[in-house]
Amino acid sequence: MSCPRSHTLATLRLTHPCLNPSRLAWEEKEAVMSQGGAGERKAAKPQDQGWAWMVLLAAVVLQGMTLGFPPCIGIFFTDLQRDFQASNSETSWFPSIMVAVLHGGGPLCSLLVKRFGCRFTVMLGGLLSGVGMVSSSFCRSISQLYITAGFITGLGSCFSFQAGVTALGYYFVRWRTLANAMASTGVSLGFTLWPLLSQYLLDEMGWRNTFLIFGGILLNCCVCGAIMRPVQLTSGSLLQLPQPGEELRRRAEETQLSNGASSPHHELQKQSRRTACFRVLQKYLAFDIFCQNKGYQIYTIGVTWMMMGFALPHIYLVPYAIQNGVEERRAALLISVIGFINIFIRPFTGLLSGHRLFSGRRIYLFSLAVLLCGLSNFICVVSAEFSVLIVYCVILSIAMSGIGALTFQVLMDVVEMDRFSSALGLFTILESITLLIGPPLTGLLVDVTNDFHYVFYNSSFFLISAALFMALTFCALEKKAKLKEASKAPGDNPSRYQYSEMPTESQPESQPPPAVVYITSI
Repeated sequence: MSCPRSHTLATLRLTHPCLNPSRLAWEEKEAVMSQGGAGERKAAKPQDQGWAWMVLLAAVVLQGMTLGFPPCIGIFFTDLQRDFQASNSETSWFPSIMVAVLHGGGPLCSLLVKRFGCRFTVMLGGLLSGVGMVSSSFCRSISQLYITAGFITGLGSCFSFQAGVTALGYYFVRWRTLANAMASTGVSLGFTLWPLLSQYLLDEMGWRNTFLIFGGILLNCCVCGAIMRPVQLTSGSLLQLPQPGEELRRRAEETQLSNGASSPHHELQKQSRRTACFRVLQKYLAFDIFCQNKGYQIYTIGVTWMMMGFALPHIYLVPYAIQNGVEERRAALLISVIGFINIFIRPFTGLLSGHRLFSGRRIYLFSLAVLLCGLSNFICVVSAEFSVLIVYCVILSIAMSGIGALTFQVLMDVVEMDRFSSALGLFTILESITLLIGPPLTGLLVDVTNDFHYVFYNSSFFLISAALFMALTFCALEKKAKLKEASKAPGDNPSRYQYSEMPTESQPESQPPPAVVYITSI
């Protein structure tokens, strides 16, 4: 239905051609703005009700299909190694590339969301994921698999997951925390179901046909993206309209150019490009925070080091069990056990970390979870019997639940929320680098020694050293901050390096969602 004011202006333009055109244009612009505001008020109604719950269901499915998918790749490890005559190191590059791109593609995803919106980005990710897995079923070498299933599918999963989380933030304001917690259960469900489906299809029709079917399943991300209709925000249309001052400045510049003068914009083009480059880096990669904030610096280094060993059990656990005489179906069940325990433990860990007892001390709870994860690997070294491996998977799942629930919560504690999105960009890119190189280096060690026990030794070394580094360093920082605070006068400001919990107040319902934050989950 057209706006009455715009209809009246069109009539005036036809019946009174002598009226000032610029005046009419300005009136039309105001009419469009008022019409857009009314439309946005209508579009804001689905928040926290109605269609928002369908978007939540789509987000659960998305997280199950994207984040829950990479852990099942270990089931195909032995078959890929046999068919391509590849070593452990060469085969492990495939899941490493997929996970690294899934974690490190956040800044590129944020650009796509800003330019095209969440729905387009989710559907593009689903298309890339499906095409990547379908193409991988026709690969004739392991290097082709790196590009198809590794890079293309990993990038598509990154786009679908992160844009889906962003859309969820726009659809929920009052119940946003609950919605994110419910959506994260999709990861555990995918972690549980993907290995069972993978082993069944692998036994029935081989890995090539299984990858072909996986491509069709991942195309359902496009359906989930279609459900995520865009929600217009109150400030959206106003930002897209040109300002009168900018229009006058552009016309003055055109007049100068027509008279033979050089454009000031053209003279300062190089400087403006450098400034724009710096602003983009500052927005998506917080190097200034990394250099100034000691808490963020220590935490980023610790998690980056931890990731060298964190993903190793997911990739090598099934081949290790098969090599030690465990039946393939039972070996695949081990990954499902980890996911099933995760469904129940992760919400409990989230509630426990939110207790006031751990306020400002979540870094120590996180370090304890990392330490438990590292120590649990020694169970596999003691014995490779199926019952022992089940116990290992239960303990590993408890530790992983703590790591997954606290990773980004601790990051919010050490970084102010207005810079969280840029701090997160650098954080995920650095951890994606170690996720990329960790499994192949360990695979090379296994090739040289012909002993899978080094997988768990390696993983324990990185996890335990990272846990001790973060806990002891943050403890030293707190003591140093307390000494500085005691030596200062009461009116002085506290140290900026003190580790403290950043308060985050809940947003009123009437306000639009905050700036887009892109989060990858472990």
